[in-house]
Amino acid sequence: MTEIDWSLDGYNYELPPSRIAQNPVVPRDSSRLLAVDSPSSQQHRIFRDLPDLLEPGDLLVLNNTRVLPARLYGHKPNGPAVEILLMEERQHNCWLALVKPGKRLKLGSQIEFDPIAPASEDSAAGPGCSRTESAVLDRRLTATVIARDDATGGRLLEFDIPTDASLAKFLDEYGHVPLPPYIENSQAGAEQYQTVYADRPGAIAAPTAGLHFTEELFSRLQERGIEKTFVTLHVGVGTFRPVEVADVTAHQMHGEWVEVPPATVEKIRETKARGGRIFAVGTTAVRALEGAAAASGDFSLQPFCGRTNLFIYPGYKWRVVEGMITNFHLPRSTLMMMVSAMIGRPRLLDLYREAIDHQYRFYSFGDAMLILPTAKID
Repeated sequence: MTEIDWSLDGYNYELPPSRIAQNPVVPRDSSRLLAVDSPSSQQHRIFRDLPDLLEPGDLLVLNNTRVLPARLYGHKPNGPAVEILLMEERQHNCWLALVKPGKRLKLGSQIEFDPIAPASEDSAAGPGCSRTESAVLDRRLTATVIARDDATGGRLLEFDIPTDASLAKFLDEYGHVPLPPYIENSQAGAEQYQTVYADRPGAIAAPTAGLHFTEELFSRLQERGIEKTFVTLHVGVGTFRPVEVADVTAHQMHGEWVEVPPATVEKIRETKARGGRIFAVGTTAVRALEGAAAASGDFSLQPFCGRTNLFIYPGYKWRVVEGMITNFHLPRSTLMMMVSAMIGRPRLLDLYREAIDHQYRFYSFGDAMLILPTAKID
């Protein structure tokens, strides 16, 4: 490792705006795949080639979180419009949220939320928020600001909901699936920002490496003897919070909720025992597995349910993950630092430059990278 590997400026690169994917490809597995097979070589492939690049006995670990319709629009009573992004439930019907404009939402402020307007099947309701039907609730959804969260700059909102109900029931009528801010002109439907295996609601963003998988691809992987298992990490602000310190080792990660169930731990142990390799699908699956190992006390993988604030950057000693599938990430992000911990920062930047030169699509709806264990640095 060198000093630049721990410097924020070491993770900068120039990306032409035209390389930021605004829409997903169809079908999902027709996206491009940069397969990194050694410290000095790579292949330009298509994601549906994945079964040919893995080996029988390998195990894919996927994050089965589902994105909440967590973006809400409303207004103060007889006042200006506000926008809310729910992040996590701190207590029953009491949520931490990012708010815009925050200066208008002081302690005690009340917010009245606007239900989603009914949309016909022929109408375009915008990315992530289309509805063919809407049974608008009889009552209005409201919330009160009860605290400020200094760690995130957000607000703690207490929703006015009957004690025997939950906010989740209201989100179908009031919430919009939140696309990232760099996706400004998308025609994607809400389900295109969900993995085909998403079944645990709780995230504010998709585990985007998993967006490339189709049921047909899973069938082909199974036929080749490549198995899969699941963890849950509800993607929160920690994944996207910018690094604001020049020395990245001083950055404090915000915690995210993780579950690594006993069945997944057993599957991983069985795979390793027979010589199979463990591939994490996405940085969130990496963080779930390595976070669970870190929480065990002796760095062995054990079942885990709780929060992790693990930050992986160059110099990290890997405990569980041997290979990774990931998308192309924003400059100066903790996600770039995690991938650099596996293949080295100079190598990652070289691969990003090659991807740009070959017209790869970047970020959430973009193309993917496969890092094989033969490319991993010690």
